[in-house]
Amino acid sequence: MKIILLKDVRKVGKKYDIKEVAEGYASNMLIPHGEAIVANPENLKKITALMLKDAAFRKIDEDILNKNLTAIKETVLEIAGKTNDKGHLFAGIHKEQIAEELKKQAHIDLLAEFILLVKPLKEVGEHVVEVEAHGKKVNFKVVIKSLE
Repeated sequence: MKIILLKDVRKVGKKYDIKEVAEGYASNMLIPHGEAIVANPENLKKITALMLKDAAFRKIDEDILNKNLTAIKETVLEIAGKTNDKGHLFAGIHKEQIAEELKKQAHIDLLAEFILLVKPLKEVGEHVVEVEAHGKKVNFKVVIKSLE
């Protein structure tokens, strides 16, 4: 049976692929779970329209991401945390927290997965953090201060 996938399905294909699968698998698993629809001319037209719409949204998201990456270059993010006598933080600063602070302080919406951080930041001072998205790399400064 020919189907059009509505989602990525492991070991079958990616979203919007047209695949030939066993009729039982399609009618008992894929179609009832909303993962696929029957590949008929009417559904092919609908999927083509959805693909164009998705491509437009992806283009808009990519443009916004590029603007955010440009804005990040000049950003200096300040984060305060509790420290010991030697200037080490009790709780490290993770990339999720950096993404939240970027949103609060610089009004830049960025997914934490784009922030390249080998290990959490645990010391007071200036740190250079790298962001990589769509093949572009940008650095910005994170200044960690001690709460007193």
